[in-house]
Amino acid sequence: MPDPTGYWSLVLHAHLPYIRHPEHADFLEEDWFFEALTETYIPILEFSQRLLEQGVHFRYTINLSPTLCSMMQDELLCSRYLRHLNQLLDLSKKELERTKQSPQFLPVARMYESRLESCLTVFEKYHGRILQGFKQLQDAGAIEIITCCATHGFLPLMTDVRAQRAQIRAGVDFYKETFGRQPQGMWLAECAYTQGVDALLKEAGIRYFYLDAHGILFGEPRPRYGVFAPVITPVGVAAFARDRETAQQVWSAEQGYPGDFRYREFYRDLGYDLEYNYIRPHLHDDGVRRNIGLKYYQITGKVPLDKKQPYDPNRAAQAAAEHAGNFMFNRQHQINHLSGLIDRQPLVVSMYDAELYGHWWYEGPQFLEYLFKKIHYDQSTFKCITPSEYLERFPQNQVVRPCSSSWGDKGYYEVWLNGDNDWIYRHLNKISDKMIRMAETNRVPSNSLAKRSLNQMAREVLMAQASDWAFLMTAGTAINYSHKRTRDHVHRFLTLEKEFKAGAINPNFLSDCESKDNIFPNIDYKIFANS
Repeated sequence: MPDPTGYWSLVLHAHLPYIRHPEHADFLEEDWFFEALTETYIPILEFSQRLLEQGVHFRYTINLSPTLCSMMQDELLCSRYLRHLNQLLDLSKKELERTKQSPQFLPVARMYESRLESCLTVFEKYHGRILQGFKQLQDAGAIEIITCCATHGFLPLMTDVRAQRAQIRAGVDFYKETFGRQPQGMWLAECAYTQGVDALLKEAGIRYFYLDAHGILFGEPRPRYGVFAPVITPVGVAAFARDRETAQQVWSAEQGYPGDFRYREFYRDLGYDLEYNYIRPHLHDDGVRRNIGLKYYQITGKVPLDKKQPYDPNRAAQAAAEHAGNFMFNRQHQINHLSGLIDRQPLVVSMYDAELYGHWWYEGPQFLEYLFKKIHYDQSTFKCITPSEYLERFPQNQVVRPCSSSWGDKGYYEVWLNGDNDWIYRHLNKISDKMIRMAETNRVPSNSLAKRSLNQMAREVLMAQASDWAFLMTAGTAINYSHKRTRDHVHRFLTLEKEFKAGAINPNFLSDCESKDNIFPNIDYKIFANS
């Protein structure tokens, strides 16, 4: 292929908060992880493997957050996912019989059985550890896996730089343990940047990170190429910015592809459509009706849920192919236009939450597979590229000081700091300060029990700092759970700290905390201390 006119870089942000409850045999919020595996992560892995086997050139960058990676490797959660998947498979087989009397739904029932069987095959292929599949893709040079702050902590609202450093260092250390190499890039939680974060990234060996468009556009000086080339911060770390046009084309349910009437309707689910006694064996132990993930209707249009039309998988696949062609066409014209305005090959960076593909937009993984094939076979205007590859080809970039920013509503920090969640920060910053003092004053623990206690205190602080709890409080979903998680981690930290200071560590309480919050098994609490 001759030199392209420009480049396109796809970035998928794959993250979930660490949810694991060994104290309960059946826990609702663990379904978030199970649904994401079935609808997003396994389908993305599947199509990537197919493209690699077919010799299709493709590239994308994916942030697999430490919390998500930890869940993907956890024996308890993997065994529970297998149970969940088998229950869905049992239901899908029952549905093949039931829908024989409703031929308009039989193709959908067949689709679900096939999809779920495929998920089981992939899951068993990797012995329940699909992270190995992504690692193989990276080792083959097809994708670039980057890391994230340890628990997706919102860095700008941390009042001590040592707390910010701990989130970054723990994320980098976990990546090295998991993937056997130094991460090149980092996804800042919520793309939230404030001055000084880039210096911490540089210190941790990170080459690049991502910002929303205004984080660079409002930088000093103004970026010569806008968001169509990375900038270098004054400390020497590259920053890539999100392209708004591609964001709108895919994110927007109103103007974007996911709103097409042929696609699957997310909000109508068999958990509510079927007779209770029929669906009861596939609900949680409490028997309350909930979404179970099998949905038989298409978006149809702006009509009530009871007016939706039956979903046709073939028509939806055709829509995904059409939209992939349209996306490629638009990128060709966008890049051709930009190449006439700037004196280098433009780069378009498309950044999305990974769960948009498959979970929210069921046909999203199909769209991506079609898109990569079309880019490979049907055009020569642009080429897919990862940030590391781009920086190798274009090492000289403008120095710009980014501005404080995030993505999300209004583009700054309001989603994570408002009247619904502001109460948490006095507690988060207090326990962070306490953890820093504990790390500074106990550099050599007196015994193994003391070291375990200090390490667990560090885990509790990191878990409490997860930005997911503040986000869910703002969004108005899982509010009680988010409140409880914040309170629980703060309580566990304060209890452990009190016992440590009194020289009366309760090994039973410590073991209970280690069992529930078992993330980062090799953590070193001294990440909270000055180097």
